[in-house]
Amino acid sequence: MKQKHFYILAVIACFFLQACQQPGGNTTGSEFMPDMAHSIAYESNYYNYYYNNTWGSEEDYYKYATPKLPVKGTVPRGSSSTISVPGANSSAPYYYGNTEPERERATAEIIDNPLPITDAGLAQGKELYDVFCGICHGSKGDGNGHIYAETEAYPVAPKNLIKGATGNEVIDMEMINASNGRYYHAIMYGKNLMGAYKDKLNYEERWNVIHYIRSLQAKSVSAEYNQYTNTLNSIDRPAGEMVVAQVEEEDHDHGGEHHDHDTDHHSHDKEGHDDHDHDDHHHDKDHDDHNH
Repeated sequence: MKQKHFYILAVIACFFLQACQQPGGNTTGSEFMPDMAHSIAYESNYYNYYYNNTWGSEEDYYKYATPKLPVKGTVPRGSSSTISVPGANSSAPYYYGNTEPERERATAEIIDNPLPITDAGLAQGKELYDVFCGICHGSKGDGNGHIYAETEAYPVAPKNLIKGATGNEVIDMEMINASNGRYYHAIMYGKNLMGAYKDKLNYEERWNVIHYIRSLQAKSVSAEYNQYTNTLNSIDRPAGEMVVAQVEEEDHDHGGEHHDHDTDHHSHDKEGHDDHDHDDHHHDKDHDDHNH
């Protein structure tokens, strides 16, 4: 009897020792509920096979996990379909962090606006500026937005983005002379009381807002900043006739298609007319035969 109890206790002891196995080396330890730690769900384009999965064999799971071709007609996420900025993409990596040294690095390194100046881009920039920026920086860019000038909600004056009137040329022209990187970094991460707008404006929209700010600055110093002329700075590139030529070419193509359609219609009428004449001739011939 005692020997029987001994064996029972030995089995229980072995069970507990096995149950308390710790992970290490090539073993993951003991798992009473492995599905709590290992997902058995199938994830596309990701191979995470686990022996308790419900997707068949390891070979079957590998086939599920391999990348598949996109559905026919799929449009890449963030792609641009606008005439004004055909080469731009609405999402792009940003390799600068949200720290003051990174802000200074972005200000020094990001010089060019990747989008050319277009009337369509300025129109989009104005619309977005009025929605997201104008309430603080003002519709003119002078820092007298509604939230500051007409309420007491904003404790400090928003940044004046255009030419100031302090009599100090350095201060007055500070934001006009500021690099495009200074603006872009502020949109991405915010600055002081200004929040970030990277989740509200995509890549293309951010740059068009910056273009529109430049147009406000140009107006403040009696300069031009549009699709054809930029006398504000030597950095931003007017698109010039490029966009107009592209639009005219597309209109011409559509016009050609319409002309071809009319030609086909004319040909159809001509064929119908010829058939009708042929029928009349045939009818007259039958009539002559009858008389004969």
